[in-house]
Amino acid sequence: MTTDAVFPFSSPDPRPPMRVFLLPGWRNSGPGHWQTEWERLHGDVRVEQDDWQWPLRGDWMTRLEEALLSLPDGSQAVLAAHSLGCHLVAAWAAHSAHTGRVAAALLVAPPDLRRADLAPPLAPWAAAAGPGVRLPFAGQVVYSLDDPYCTAARALDMAAGWGCGAIAAGALGHLNADSGLGAWPEGRAWLTSLVAAVR
Repeated sequence: MTTDAVFPFSSPDPRPPMRVFLLPGWRNSGPGHWQTEWERLHGDVRVEQDDWQWPLRGDWMTRLEEALLSLPDGSQAVLAAHSLGCHLVAAWAAHSAHTGRVAAALLVAPPDLRRADLAPPLAPWAAAAGPGVRLPFAGQVVYSLDDPYCTAARALDMAAGWGCGAIAAGALGHLNADSGLGAWPEGRAWLTSLVAAVR
């Protein structure tokens, strides 16, 4: 087991290490999902929600806020979000007074909330989502070329609106357990590079 869930700064930098918070999407991330593997292998912290089936936007934002405020003073987190978790990051960042608690965010496979066939539990998120607001911290969107829930063009649109870079991960579906990524070392390398860029 490794312990790189906490990214330490180089000595003699006095700043505290950064904790990795995992933000799953709708219905959570189960066995075989890279977030579950990262939690197991790296000790990353999953931000748990009370209701994964009917995701209440305000409740999810509150839970993320609580997780970030639980960090020691002066500490920051790196967010590793998947699917609806990406929209959680954007919604929270647009409303929170504590965005300084986040150093960077890896936003993997954000779904297109404008789709006509959007699942009913996600409709309130679509109704509340405005135009993309630039994130106040570094961000990187990772998207798949054949994601059934979002076209590559729309993923690039969201990345631009959030002020993020964008990486095409290949044709890997929704970048979830069904994609067969396992511990997804490539994604972990992108996260590590993102952290290194903001140190």
